[in-house]
Amino acid sequence: MSSGGQTIARKSGARGVGQSISKQVPRAKVPRDAGNGARRSCLRVSDRGFFAGQKMFKQELPKGTSDAPGEMIVTGVPSNKANGAGYSKLRPQANNIGICSGEKNFSQPPKDTPNIINQNGTRAFPKGTSNGSVQRIIRETGTSNGTGQALTTNGAVQEVQRDKGTFNVPAHGIIGDTPKSLVNGLSGVWPHSSNHRVIPRRHGDNQQVSLAYGTSLGHWTLALPVVLATLCFARSILGEFVHDDVWAILNNPDSRGETPLSTIFQNDFWGKAMNANTSHKSYRPLCVLSFRINVFLGGLNAIYFHAANIILHAAVSSLLMYTCVTAVFEDKRLALAAALLFSAHPVHTEAVAGIVGRADVLSCFLFLLTFLSYIRSVDVGQSRHSFPPTSSPLFLLLSLILGTCAVLVKETGITVFGVCLAYDFLFLCPTRCKRCPSPDHPASRWYVAGPFLKRAALVSFYVSLVLYFRLRIMGGSMPLFSEQDNPASFSPYLLTRFLTYSYLLAFNAWLLLAPITLCYDWQVGSIPLIHSIWDVRNLATLLLVGILGLLALHCLASVKRAPNREVLVGLLFLLFPFIPASNLFFRVGFVVAERILYMPSMGFCILCVHGLKVLQSHMSQRRSLTLMLCFLVLLLLFSCKSVSQSECWRSREALFRSGVQTLPHNAKVHYNFANFLKDQSRKNEAIMHYKTVLRLYPKHPSALNNLGTLTANTTEAEEYYRKALIISPQHSRALFNLGNLMRTQGQNNEAELLLRESLLHGPYFGDAYSSLGSLLADQKRYEEAEDVYQAGIKSCPENSDLQNNYGVFLVDMEKQQKAVSHYLRALQLRPDHHVAMLNLGRLYRSLGQNKEAELWYRKALQISREVDVISPLGALLYNTGQYEEARRLYQEAVGLHPRNMHIRLSLAQVLAVLGQTHEAEALVQVIVAEVPDCIECFRLLSAIHSKRENFVKALELIDVALQMKSNDAKLLSELHFTRGNQLRELNQLEEAFQSYKQVAELNPNQAQAWMNMGGIRHMQGDYTSARAFYQKAAVLDPDSKLLKENLAKLQRIENRLQGAKAKVHSKDKQRVSLKSETEEDIGTKKTKVRAKKYVEKSQRAERRSPEEL
Repeated sequence: MSSGGQTIARKSGARGVGQSISKQVPRAKVPRDAGNGARRSCLRVSDRGFFAGQKMFKQELPKGTSDAPGEMIVTGVPSNKANGAGYSKLRPQANNIGICSGEKNFSQPPKDTPNIINQNGTRAFPKGTSNGSVQRIIRETGTSNGTGQALTTNGAVQEVQRDKGTFNVPAHGIIGDTPKSLVNGLSGVWPHSSNHRVIPRRHGDNQQVSLAYGTSLGHWTLALPVVLATLCFARSILGEFVHDDVWAILNNPDSRGETPLSTIFQNDFWGKAMNANTSHKSYRPLCVLSFRINVFLGGLNAIYFHAANIILHAAVSSLLMYTCVTAVFEDKRLALAAALLFSAHPVHTEAVAGIVGRADVLSCFLFLLTFLSYIRSVDVGQSRHSFPPTSSPLFLLLSLILGTCAVLVKETGITVFGVCLAYDFLFLCPTRCKRCPSPDHPASRWYVAGPFLKRAALVSFYVSLVLYFRLRIMGGSMPLFSEQDNPASFSPYLLTRFLTYSYLLAFNAWLLLAPITLCYDWQVGSIPLIHSIWDVRNLATLLLVGILGLLALHCLASVKRAPNREVLVGLLFLLFPFIPASNLFFRVGFVVAERILYMPSMGFCILCVHGLKVLQSHMSQRRSLTLMLCFLVLLLLFSCKSVSQSECWRSREALFRSGVQTLPHNAKVHYNFANFLKDQSRKNEAIMHYKTVLRLYPKHPSALNNLGTLTANTTEAEEYYRKALIISPQHSRALFNLGNLMRTQGQNNEAELLLRESLLHGPYFGDAYSSLGSLLADQKRYEEAEDVYQAGIKSCPENSDLQNNYGVFLVDMEKQQKAVSHYLRALQLRPDHHVAMLNLGRLYRSLGQNKEAELWYRKALQISREVDVISPLGALLYNTGQYEEARRLYQEAVGLHPRNMHIRLSLAQVLAVLGQTHEAEALVQVIVAEVPDCIECFRLLSAIHSKRENFVKALELIDVALQMKSNDAKLLSELHFTRGNQLRELNQLEEAFQSYKQVAELNPNQAQAWMNMGGIRHMQGDYTSARAFYQKAAVLDPDSKLLKENLAKLQRIENRLQGAKAKVHSKDKQRVSLKSETEEDIGTKKTKVRAKKYVEKSQRAERRSPEEL
């Protein structure tokens, strides 16, 4: 319809009954005094039951008709027709006949009856006309003051003039004979005054009278998409952290709330600094903030994360319906259909069931809020000759703020500003102001386009600032991707890139149209590159281009007449959000990602509902009902697919297994599944899938590296590592693993070089720091090892394993208190680090703090029920005399790990201590049957027979264990010690002494061996040797009570011996003294005798004569 308006003259003849409408005549032939009544208009009523668009009814008025606003227009019928011969139905009504409530009869006076004009300018009927002969059907217009216009039609045939040409509307059954809609409901009026309706009213050449766009469906219908969205994805609420969730939440201290709040605005989505070379450059601080809030409210419980995602998806679905009602569809039922289709679409599974998909869902929510705020800021009904002004700057400011928030949740949120400006230009402005004013037009171009240009300039300037900030925080560099991420972008051929990128557009469209094959990862061979124009897949690209071209032409034709809002809005919502993922402006890190279709799917749903509406308008009532049933079946199928697809996201195994089943030719899904199997110690299955990866993609260095870690043959493992390094010489993990392999082979120098090179290419690889530090510590280069650990902690401050390993190093350096701080730091970084808990338990146990040790062991047990966690706690309980609790723990462990030999042996040992020797022996015999060379089994059997005091059998069993010739010096020393005990019980003390002597030779620090040797010598009466052995034992174990008792016994014996010796010496001395005295007495007597004899002899001589002398 031209902007100037056209008058309509009657033709001389009539076709059938009713009136005809002549061809259009130029506006210049319309008298100026004809008034707007000559160009009265209303929305077209389709011949199939939908208000399909803003087409105009043109009714000719008699000369002299008043042009007063709001007048009633009465069309005449031929004189040969009785009153009520014709009828029209502008709106379906539900009743017992059909959707229409009944026929409205319109009559007018005979031909010779003069027309009467009321004072208000409305044509009236003469007296005597029945009150019901004329029906007024009032439809409110979109004007701000709520004034309406009335239209009364009559006649058997109405000719409705389009902008070009005419078409006939049947006299009966215009709507009532073929009622149809996607959702049945009672008709009603949704007045503009009750809702800020922003479907723009066209101030064209003819005053438009719009039909009521709503139905009697109330606001409660907004809850229907919420319910459907919740039902479709409710089963994902029990899912765990899978795939990228682990890196974005569990391994990200920003998400866990362990870093200052400001760091989320400095790091990327994965917790790395934005200016780091390894950063993904995905700047989403508000999404990370939402994770942080989740952790604050519910901890690291995946249920609360999934619940938040489902709630957000339900909110987006409801908000989409409100948006469609406000800015897209005139019928609320169509908006409901679009929202329901969006709620149940299976392509949303990754975005809703995957926790990291919250970035897409939350960004979409802010996208819609931004769009609604923007159009709310524009006054669509104020001016007819220029773009509408900004009526609410606050809403415009709010739209900028919300749009910025959408960008800070995910990068694709920036596209909302383009959607707003396009919608502003295409729909919010009147049709007239889009045409260039004539040279003599009083309004200048600035007057016409000024309001829009001001808004566009403001939004464009603001978007430029946002983009500048975004590039600035990225450090001016784009993220680095590998060929596996996006193979097409690495192709050297322009044709290959163009054809593949174009096909990917068609492939994404197919996922929206038929979401049959869905997968969490579409990389590495999922979609082969297109190298030739003769590839059959190019047909899909041409089909998509053709469809989009037809839609574009349709929209251009609509703009010339009355814009087809539904198609254009659908295209805006479909294309704009997809642009960042299209590889059009920059390389992306994926081939296809279902989560990025979350926002574009809004436009797809709008287009689908519009297409169904158009299709339905060309069907009979029966076929229309069939189409409605088909739509309901489609919703049911989509819902079932969403429910089943949500099951795949409940666990890592379910997700990775579904990928292998869905895309068996995808090397990436096999690689992920193999990694999971490796973590679960399912070695053989993991090796099979790694080899499948290499078959599908031989240049996969990580698969070669991981396969080397699972290979028992060191030569074969080294071959895998070196192949990986040939493909990727800077593969830090392959360098690391090869270095560790060289270390086990004793090639420490080469191992050190490889580990240092690994750190050169992977400065943030904490495991390499740990291995290098451990290697240097083994070589007694403690200062260098300390420097390596400190450098690692500085480069990888958030690496919990490195903190734990440094704690082990400090324990070896006898810095227990410092080690405790690093163990606690590891637990702060990763609260479920059970290895750090075990190390803390061992440390406290070595310090004699058994209660603290038991506390940490139990904490570790709450996280993991593996053998390496159960054994230390069980041993502690056993050694502290808590045998019953130890038995319960080991019995539970046997139930969890029925094939684990060590757990069963520990249980048997506890049973033996508790006196249940028969049960213990039976359990050990079962193990011996499975493992005939089990040394520990024979050792335990020996202990059982020893407990029964069958020392001969116990000695036989321990000799069997010794004959197995273990290379473990510690184990051999313990076996010899046990043998010595058995021999001692058999009173074979010298042989027992020799066994203890072998223990001391194997383990000189074995205090009990020295003590027992002292005991044997003690029993043999060699007290000097016994004291020597006791003193050696006392040096090793000064606190041993038994040793102190033996020493006390020895001391008492020695004291008694000393006393006895002293007594014997005293008696000997007395005997010597008595003997001396006796001898002295005898000597004295002899002297006296001699003296007496001499005296007597002298006296006799004196009596002699001299001669005799």
